[in-house]
Amino acid sequence: MVQGSKVRQKVFLRKTKAGNIVKVVREHYLRNDIGCGSEVCSTCYQSQDEKRLSSSPVSKSSRFQYPHYLVLDTCVILNQIDVVEADTLCDVIIPQTVLEETKNRSPAIYKRLRAVISNTSRNFFVFQNEFHEDTHVLQQSDENSNDRNDRAIRRTVEWYQKHLDHNQKLHSDNHIKVLLVTDDNENKRRAEAENVLVATIRQYVGSLVDCPELQDKMVSLDQMRSFDDKGKALFPKHLSLAEIQRGIKAGKYHSGTFYASRENCLEGSVNVESYEKSVLIQGRVNLNRAIDGDIVAIKILPQDQWRSSSDIVLEDDDEGEGNLNEEALETQQQAKDVQPTGVVVGIIQRKWRQYCGILQVCALEDATHHIFIPSDRKIPKVRIETRQYKTLKDQRIVVSIDSWPYFSRYPQGHYIRALGKIGDKNTENEVLLLEHDVPHNTFSQAVLSCLPTLPWLITDEDVARRVDLRHVDICSVDPPGCTDIDDALHCMAIGNGNYEVGVHIADVSHFIRPGTAIDKEAAHRATTVYLVDKRIDMVPELLSSNLCSLRGNEERFAFSCIWELSPNAEIINTRFCKSIIRSRRAMTYEEAQIKIDDKTQTDNLAVSLRHLNSLAKILKKRRLDNGALVLASPEIRFNIDSETHDPIDVKAKQLLETNSMVEEFMLLANISVAEKILEEFPECAMLRRHPEPAPANFEPLVKAGSVLGFELKTSCGKELATSLDTAVNPANPYLNTMLRILATRCMNQAVYFPSGMQQREDFFHYGLAVPVYTHFTSPIRRYADIIVHRLLAVCIGADSTYPDLLDKKKSQELCNNLNYRNRMAQYAGRASVALHTHIFFRERVQDEQGYILYVRKNALQVLIPKYGFEGTVYLLDKDMPVKFVYDRELQTQTWKHITFKIFDPVTVRLSLDRSNVQHEKLVMKLVEPYIPGLSISKDDLDKRKDSEEIVNPKKKSKR
Repeated sequence: MVQGSKVRQKVFLRKTKAGNIVKVVREHYLRNDIGCGSEVCSTCYQSQDEKRLSSSPVSKSSRFQYPHYLVLDTCVILNQIDVVEADTLCDVIIPQTVLEETKNRSPAIYKRLRAVISNTSRNFFVFQNEFHEDTHVLQQSDENSNDRNDRAIRRTVEWYQKHLDHNQKLHSDNHIKVLLVTDDNENKRRAEAENVLVATIRQYVGSLVDCPELQDKMVSLDQMRSFDDKGKALFPKHLSLAEIQRGIKAGKYHSGTFYASRENCLEGSVNVESYEKSVLIQGRVNLNRAIDGDIVAIKILPQDQWRSSSDIVLEDDDEGEGNLNEEALETQQQAKDVQPTGVVVGIIQRKWRQYCGILQVCALEDATHHIFIPSDRKIPKVRIETRQYKTLKDQRIVVSIDSWPYFSRYPQGHYIRALGKIGDKNTENEVLLLEHDVPHNTFSQAVLSCLPTLPWLITDEDVARRVDLRHVDICSVDPPGCTDIDDALHCMAIGNGNYEVGVHIADVSHFIRPGTAIDKEAAHRATTVYLVDKRIDMVPELLSSNLCSLRGNEERFAFSCIWELSPNAEIINTRFCKSIIRSRRAMTYEEAQIKIDDKTQTDNLAVSLRHLNSLAKILKKRRLDNGALVLASPEIRFNIDSETHDPIDVKAKQLLETNSMVEEFMLLANISVAEKILEEFPECAMLRRHPEPAPANFEPLVKAGSVLGFELKTSCGKELATSLDTAVNPANPYLNTMLRILATRCMNQAVYFPSGMQQREDFFHYGLAVPVYTHFTSPIRRYADIIVHRLLAVCIGADSTYPDLLDKKKSQELCNNLNYRNRMAQYAGRASVALHTHIFFRERVQDEQGYILYVRKNALQVLIPKYGFEGTVYLLDKDMPVKFVYDRELQTQTWKHITFKIFDPVTVRLSLDRSNVQHEKLVMKLVEPYIPGLSISKDDLDKRKDSEEIVNPKKKSKR
């Protein structure tokens, strides 16, 4: 026991399961030697490092002009964390009571507060008031725990003031005061009654000189009604959680995650277990303030009110929803594709986050109330209050939602920070990373300290513990410019007529040990994110591009999967080992293809590649015969200027035989490893499954095929694959690719899972048509592969296990994060392509061939294969003389003798509309077929190019 400590006993009674009453006594140790953290103190037992509070705090307040320390209560931390994170607030005392209450009520905010406390320049000090004999308080019989905590915080302020007054020997006018800052009116009232110096957070922030941005970050707890709401109820009130729970138990309501439509802000859906089709939510009132990602309670409408989703594509303009007619959403009840329809009755859990976007154009630059337009079209506009419109009108900014009252058309929020100028590539990259929740901060010092020191050498002990394969002719085959090379191959004939084939994977798990800082960071990031112009690594570059990269002619650690294969690619036996390899050469797909095709090359690598290619073709045919799907998605590659890093050319990715060759052996390795770890760890193997889509998912595909005269069967993967193979039209060679693109969009997401959390029949991977599958072959860029490496290492006795590896519940939590991060990484990659497409068209107007992917009531959605993106040609406009006839069943739009139907080729003009600097838009206009009043003449483009070359002759050569 510490000298000078006291013991207080807490006694309470507890009822056991057997009904007995048990007296519980807990001892609480109180001390008198806990330091106050102030540099002015000479009586506390504390080292110089423990003194975090300055001896001369600078006041920026016009109301509290004397030097002072701040004490923040729990409400301030929970409600105003964005203000707390700002650099303005310094010399702050955080009582232990506040820290613990924040941890219990919001782990996310607790983590953010901890990050602020760890920043030594901010002078935040955590005071252990619960263990100090002068500041600890017991809960009284007439108060709840919240009131007790507030009293403990006020007691801390009183003690600090007396303690500092006793220690300070400066002139009385300069004595440091202690100011309690609260967001709780009752706490403020009681503090004033106890003669504690106190201010609300709004009063204190409002008194700070030259800090308008801090006022903008305030969360308004009053939820003031905006000037045009006039108190009118625009939405039904949400039910309480208790009412929701009773309703769900009685079967009156259902719960699920709300997914907003990207094409129509007045529509969304909720997946409900008891319904095969998702439940459609239509109309602003029925959506009832649900935001994409919220977990909601819904009530299913009677079947005679069920509808099909709207065919309207809302135009992306600055006027937003003001001109929308909700009657346009109404669809025929007799339509074949009607789905259950419901209304949102309550919110079970909000999934709000910080949103990036811009301020809507405002004529009054000195106005303080503004509308924020999120970058994500699925998120509604947000009302915010800011005094910085002149500064922020050309900036991308970040906003947080605070509330959505039933009398407000839009949610209410507050400004957080500016990201940079609209249109700047670095700013736009930052936006897409934030919008897709991609961790992209630089690696911390704790993570970097886990890295090996250079020069890194292979020791004799390493050689003794591994299989030495440095004599084997191994090579890697990757895309051009790849620096994170995590797989390599070899193949050689053996004496019995069979082949030894090896897949060698970078042994990242050797460098990333469980529980270390680098392991936790890699688990959090989950995956490397590939953007057009850069890569956000999962692990530091020393590993990703150097020590773990299987570069040519360098010795590296690997985890090898080696088979004996017959000439017919049948597996005779399989073995796994930790190895040392030296790749003979790192080749691109094109270099490897040339080496295979050039029969004059007869070196070991050329022979090995030819054998690998032949075996891969057999493996692929067998896979497809078993029902594996060949799907498609538009993929393009940008050529980037080496100086400006802007795109200067774009082309579709070309797939060679070597792409398929590498893919087949990676698939085979993943399957072999999955079988091994599942055999050894039937409850905790990390596997990957691809759930079979529900029949309803295939309706758009089947309908499209039917319109074109093809019968697409979807009862199983084998039938779907066969149907897609036969759906060919020689007059439209791209038709089959588009059908496969539609088929891809019908699929469920493939996900990671621990084997003990699913039934065996649910392990099946639908797309690959294999009963069990995992990821083993890319540990540099996927954390799931690192876990699989650890499991496999235990299987072969190369490493030992640890508790978390065998805990299926913790594995499930890890898998949830992996699945989320992988999905967000895919979306971020697509957003990066869209961004660079915009940049590419800033100085271009081009006519390109496209194909109609969807026919809507008011538009055609057109795919441009060359650029891999979709755009919209709008057909309905009040000023347009052309009137089309829409056939929902046949998916056609007709004007006179011209009919647009799905997959028809069209020529469109692509240009970037930069008329609004806040909101650049890629515009698509019809060129062919030519329809007067709708189409643009080809001659217009030729005239424009000629005029541009006269005014600026350098533009042509630049393009």
